[in-house]
Order: sequence, then structure tokens, then C-alpha cells
Amino acid sequence: MPSIFSKIISREIPADIVYEDDVCLAFRDIAPKAPVHILVIPKHEIVSLADLSESDEALMGRCVVAASKIAASEGLSGGYRLIVNCGEDGGQEVPHLHFHLMGGRKMTWPPG
Repeated sequence: MPSIFSKIISREIPADIVYEDDVCLAFRDIAPKAPVHILVIPKHEIVSLADLSESDEALMGRCVVAASKIAASEGLSGGYRLIVNCGEDGGQEVPHLHFHLMGGRKMTWPPG
């Protein structure tokens, strides 16, 4: 069964898309935890960080570079946080690898 993110990639479900290239897609989180909360996902479905292989190295690099570009376009010059949750105990809710790009306020530590 395709994840909700796969359905967003295929445009079966609408999303507020802020960035797209041939490898990644980024859209605003529907339940933001910061003034700017954008999810950056690879278009190729990978369940989690634990499922990465060496062949995914360039894909992951592209997603991180995309996140950096998006942060700049969102005006996050004061800083931001890029988070990846892995597995149920790590807080991952959707079984499709994704980065949370969060900013627009002072981030605290520990995050939770």
C-alpha cells in the first residue's frame, strides 16, 4: 500500500509544494511545529534511514542540498533545524524517509 507521501508525489493527494526537482519533493507540513515546517522527501520510496544502502548516497545528499536551498528561500538566515526520525521509537509516523526542515523561531534542546 502506498504511503501518504507516495500519494503526494503522484498528486493523488494535494500538498502545498514549495520545491521539486527530479529527485526530491518538499511541501509544508499540515501540522507545523514551527513557523516554517517543511517536509523534504525523496521521490524514490525508502522506508527509513535504516533502509538506506550505499546506492542512496547521492539521493540523500540531494535532499540535504534541497533543504538548504529551501531554508534560504524561506528566509531562515538565523538558523534552522533539519531532523530525520527513524522508526517508531524515533518518532517516525510515515513509512517514507523524510526530513523535517524547521525554523522561524529559536529552537530548543533537547528536542523531545
